[in-house]
Amino acid sequence: MTTSVQPGAVDAGGAERTLTGVWLGRRAYGALYALQLELLEARKRGAIADVFLALEHEPVITMGRGARAEDLLANETLLRERGIALEKTDRGGEVTLHAPGQLVGYPIVSLAPDRQDVRRYVRDLSATVRELLEPYGVQAGEIADLIGIWVDGARPSVWPGVEQARAPQKIGAIGVRLSRWISMHGFALNLSTDLELFRLIVPCGITEYGVCSLASLGIAAPSPQQLAPEAHAILSRRLGRQRGQWVDLSELPLSAVSEWLEAAAASPAGSKRVLAD
Repeated sequence: MTTSVQPGAVDAGGAERTLTGVWLGRRAYGALYALQLELLEARKRGAIADVFLALEHEPVITMGRGARAEDLLANETLLRERGIALEKTDRGGEVTLHAPGQLVGYPIVSLAPDRQDVRRYVRDLSATVRELLEPYGVQAGEIADLIGIWVDGARPSVWPGVEQARAPQKIGAIGVRLSRWISMHGFALNLSTDLELFRLIVPCGITEYGVCSLASLGIAAPSPQQLAPEAHAILSRRLGRQRGQWVDLSELPLSAVSEWLEAAAASPAGSKRVLAD
């Protein structure tokens, strides 16, 4: 019996496309959002190749395009006292929270010409997160009309569907923006996040179900940095890309990340010069 293998995406020149993975460490949301916008424009120009940014954020509440004021349960004074930033953003979705102990993934990828389907892309992100959880004995699933990654907190090893789950809980969130079929924003997976922070919001506008993390499920959670390379590998496969290099740029100023990626797209030697400088 023969098995057909779907070829990876190719660029306009016929070369197979790769997905570079970058670890950025812990970063403030506002500065990282500005970097995403810069990289989005660079990808449109063809100045950089597809890239997956992996990181964790300093504590921040983000208000997506569908956010409602009543889903923010704390005033700005309290947030400042707690050291939690408040940011409006152009991703889809409502209110969510990022904090240390959460793996955040931002693919800046072109979905043209063969993957121009936003629902398919969201499914690819969801499948990536679900596959990340499998080695930890967690089977995650989806709930119709509620975008995200869900588990049964009473029995994480099995996702029987929301109707049969005894304690549906959200362990991961997805929110994206596409411009000329190039993506930004992405997913967030709770590993050892302080779940008390979620009491400050109505997560994603959902009142009937709670949130969880690997740690809250009683599972020894890896750090975001430990899990990030596997996320890169899985997402590359899900998007039909060759897995490119994985590089740690956590010590590099964000102002230099775009320069590094442009140099890497031109030649490996160019990216090495940026790091040397």
